Amino acid sequence: MRFENVARLDGKVALITGAAGGMGALAAHLFAQQGASVMVADFNVEGAAAVAAEILSEGGHASSVGGDVSTSADCRAMVDATVGAFGGLNILYNNAGIMLADDDNPVTTDEDVWDRTMDVNLKGVFLCCKFGIPAMLASGGGSIINVASFVAHMGAATPQIAYTATKGGVLSMTREIAAIYARQGIRCNALCPGPVGTPLLAQLWSDPARKARRVVHIPMGRWAEAEELARAALFLASDDSSFMTGQSLLVDGGIVSAYTTPE
Repeated sequence: MRFENVARLDGKVALITGAAGGMGALAAHLFAQQGASVMVADFNVEGAAAVAAEILSEGGHASSVGGDVSTSADCRAMVDATVGAFGGLNILYNNAGIMLADDDNPVTTDEDVWDRTMDVNLKGVFLCCKFGIPAMLASGGGSIINVASFVAHMGAATPQIAYTATKGGVLSMTREIAAIYARQGIRCNALCPGPVGTPLLAQLWSDPARKARRVVHIPMGRWAEAEELARAALFLASDDSSFMTGQSLLVDGGIVSAYTTPE
């Protein structure tokens, strides 16, 4: 059997939310390098434009759009901008998400923290799919990638009730979407990272002792690199995962297979 050596996303159009930095920005660069035309979407308008400009300077195809994924009109505008710029939509990467510092246990977490986390992490995925799926169907189908988390499979040792609840919801929504659209050419999978070495995580775990208590539960003994998650997203976006839908791709260094609650 001979495998073709071609760009894995050649001719595809991708919309990536939360792509002004971190995992989203790396995925935008990687998808463009693999032949996709990429719409860089983010609440940070200037950051999104900068990422798109970098891709263009590297010879790729990209544009940018601002918007808040918790707002229906903004999600519709993101999809419309993608179709307007590139003629369709084949890959919807729902990467945007938040983890608020005051997200704690059910007793101490304020309602506004709960509501904002739900609006961005869960409602945002719903809204992007609401407007993205018709565009994907019109384009002949494609792949939806929803970012969940390893905490969608197990409780987090550090209380974060709103975040954990949203990621469980994202995973359930992913399975439902996969079941609905499997015979219409749309695949939908969840990407479930473990702790990733982003600036946000570095800030949250800036205390060496606190970091050590968390890393000890990762069998591989380290955080993930953002590039490792981008490559996992590329797998889900490409035809390499063509017979995969409704699944949870855990990229967690083995946490779920071996995690124990700290004493």
